[in-house]
This record gives sequence, structure tokens and C-alpha cells, in this order.
Amino acid sequence: GIRFTNTYVTTAICSVSRASILSGQHKARHKINDFVTGFSDEAMRKTYPMVLKSAGYKTAQIGFLGVGKTPPAQYFDLWDAQIPLMTKEGLHQTDNITEKALAYLDQQKENQPFYLALSFTSAHEVDGQNGNPATYLVQERYKQLYQDIDMPIPTTAAPEYWNSFPDFFRTNENIGRGRWHGLFSTPALFQENVKNYYRLVTGLDEAVGKVVDKLKALHLDENTIVIYTSDHGFSLGEHGMMGKWYGYEKGIHVPLIINDLRANSKWRNIKAEQLALNIDIAPTILGMAGVATPAEMQGMDLFQVVQKKKPERKYFFYEHTVFASPMLPKVEGLISKDFKYFNYTEHQFESLYDTKKHPEETKDVARDKQYQKKLSKIRALYLSEKRNIE
Repeated sequence: GIRFTNTYVTTAICSVSRASILSGQHKARHKINDFVTGFSDEAMRKTYPMVLKSAGYKTAQIGFLGVGKTPPAQYFDLWDAQIPLMTKEGLHQTDNITEKALAYLDQQKENQPFYLALSFTSAHEVDGQNGNPATYLVQERYKQLYQDIDMPIPTTAAPEYWNSFPDFFRTNENIGRGRWHGLFSTPALFQENVKNYYRLVTGLDEAVGKVVDKLKALHLDENTIVIYTSDHGFSLGEHGMMGKWYGYEKGIHVPLIINDLRANSKWRNIKAEQLALNIDIAPTILGMAGVATPAEMQGMDLFQVVQKKKPERKYFFYEHTVFASPMLPKVEGLISKDFKYFNYTEHQFESLYDTKKHPEETKDVARDKQYQKKLSKIRALYLSEKRNIE
């Protein structure tokens, strides 16, 4: 298909990012900034699955939707979201979702358009219980995979990068650091948990393959598009942390592959380097379906960008304000292919990374004299973009 190599989320935390994916909006507009708030009825009807439903599509959600405390089951033709990580019989969630997806596809007719969302929890960690650290729940058949491989240690996993953070950030109360202790803080833990992470990702690869094979077996591939993405990235020890949240590359960079299975598709084996965001997924899907995009959506139809019918964005506004210091210092910023600017708003502390020169974000140059003009310019752009996204 077409692989968008520079795809990012506008907020790297599950519920807020999922709300942005569904609505095509920044958090500043959809206002969902926690784990309990859901869409109003009016807002839900303008999410892309409901716009598709109004256009005649059957809609199905299998796996955790993850927006709001009250599941919006009544809006979908099929709702099967409460799937455990492991059944009593030992069926792993990835396999469970896959089996349900294959059964759903068996029921589809070639002349009935459908939308099917599969929301896998892998490769998310399982929170620890009874004082134990978090861990990964791996499918039995993959537990020995990669056992003879030494996983490479990230450059910024070296202690000096964590120690370079300011005092308000450099604390074990920081959730990114707290979870790092249980998963990556020793060489043995690092190897075990990074391997488990990729074992889970391999399970997802297998699941996607089974779904695509089923589409082909049923000849549904002749008019189906498959999209693979995530609601955030994940740090495996980079900058001495585990997780996402902040604006660092591993936390905000996500996959986006759009595979148009139709025989006449011209979007095959293409690498697109334009900046793409989670808020672009909704208008892109609606564009492919030939359905009008609600005016409230802030994202762009990525195919129009690739075809140069719309200009490519040069930067985007990033924020994470779900929690506060010391657990998760609130951060806003501006990100492009060449720089990352962060403003920790509770502490009036700025960071600037020249990612063209230091792609692994190894040096904060916000206090370097030679970067002061650039910092001032980016700060002004950040403030302007903050006003524009509401």
C-alpha cells in the first residue's frame, strides 16, 4: 500500500488520541482530556464511523474503543468491545479479536459496504498487581521467539540523558521513569521486556495477515481498503523512560499504512514522506469512501496532500495535559521534521531539539546562544498555532 513514514499523534495518550482519530480534531476542539469523558450525541454523530453509517455503511467495532466511561454501543451495528486480555480457556486477546473479525467477514455480502474496526490492546503492557511491576502478556506460541537475539540498547538509554532533565522532570514520581524501573532498568529486564514487546507486535502482524487472507478468500478485497495505525508510539528505554506522553519521537511517531486492495489501485509500494497526523485519518477515510467531510474536522485528506491538491503541513501543535506534575508534567509544543519545541507550561521551561542535526534528540539546545533566534521564531509559531487549533 502507501506507507506514510512521518505520521504522528497530536497527543500521545490512548483516550485523547482515539478521540482525535475518530473526530478528526485536536484535543482543543473535541475537549476529551481524560478517561471518563465521551462524545456528546451530536459529536458522536460527526465521528467518521457514524458519517459512514449515515452514508449506508454497516459499522462494527471489535476490541476496545477507549473513549469515555460509557461505551457508545448503541451507535454501532455490531459492538463487541469488552474482550479480556486472556479468557479462562487461555485464548489471548489478539487471537480472540482475530477470530471474531474472521467470523464477521464471513457474514458480509459483496454489495453491502461495511466498516470494521479492530482495536488490539497489544503491545500495551499489563499493569502490575499486588506490588508487582507491569509486564507483557505474550501468546504462548511466541514466548520463545527472539530468544537468541540481543536487542540493541537505544543511544539515549544511557544514564546521562535522563540525568540531563530539569529537577521537576527527573523524579521517580514521573510515570515514565516509574514504569521504566519495572521494565527496563537492568540489562536482563530490558532484554526480556523488549523481546516481549516485539513478540506481541509479531502477533499483530499475524492477525493482520489472517484478516487480509480472509478478505481475499471471500473476494471482498475487490472493494476493500485496509488501514493499519496506532493511537501512540512507545519508548523502550529511550531518554531513560518507558511509555509515551511527552513529545519525543518514540512516543508520538506511529505507523500508518493504507492498503487499497482493489486491483486497479495506483497506491502500491509507495513511501509518502509528508507530515501526517492522527486527525488526518478521519477525513482520509471519508475521502476514499466518497463521503463529505464534516466541517468540524481539522485534519486533511492525505491522498489530496500526496497528489499535491492540498499543501503539505510544515509543523503541528502537540500537547499532553491529561495529568500534571510530578506524575506527568504538562507539555505543549510545536513539531516539524527538523525540530521539536516543548513548553512545560507548569514550570515555564522550554526545550528545543534540532532533529535534523540530532535525530535521536540527544541535545536540548534551548539555552544555546546560537539557537536563540530560532527559538524565538518557533515560540511565536507555537503561540499562533495554539490559537488556531481551537
